[in-house]
Amino acid sequence: MVVDVQNDFADPLGSLYVPGGEEVVKPINDEINRALQAGAFVVYTQDWHPPATPHFKKDGGIWPVHCLRGSWGADFADQLCVAGPVVRKGAAGEDGYSAFYVRGPVSGEPRPTELDALLRARRVSLVAVVGLATDYCVKHTALDALGLGYKATVIVPLTRAVNLRPGDGSAALRELAAAGAEVAGEEVEALPGGR
Repeated sequence: MVVDVQNDFADPLGSLYVPGGEEVVKPINDEINRALQAGAFVVYTQDWHPPATPHFKKDGGIWPVHCLRGSWGADFADQLCVAGPVVRKGAAGEDGYSAFYVRGPVSGEPRPTELDALLRARRVSLVAVVGLATDYCVKHTALDALGLGYKATVIVPLTRAVNLRPGDGSAALRELAAAGAEVAGEEVEALPGGR
């Protein structure tokens, strides 16, 4: 599961650049190729926001305007290998970080995306999550995968964190490990504040 490897997050010119986001594109491609060669199903998520949404600071949220549907910022990073279906999040102004659920812009009620149905149709039982950002969409997607009965692995070297507060990325990985996710690629106890 490749989470939100989009220009606004993965490019230094993006409006919500995740530090080091561009560094994960090539290694994610390598992982995608290994997965495809092994016969695995690869799915992608993409923020796809309208011009106004409670997700944005200008509309009451905490984030700058980002990933406006149809814009350069919403496009996948140029070098990313896209070889599977795309689940778009927030297209109708919904809020939410998980690829499995969005929340109504007015009611706040959760509504499932098509992701769970896509995975169940292919009898997926284990999801490996990579992408941006560790402390938001990667974390919430992996936690919801666990809640829906999937085994979940987060491949830490193929993620980067926003770190609004120093150490948010490390805290997210500890939370994931405590919830039962496999946190692969680094020892959780030894994580620096910057991941």
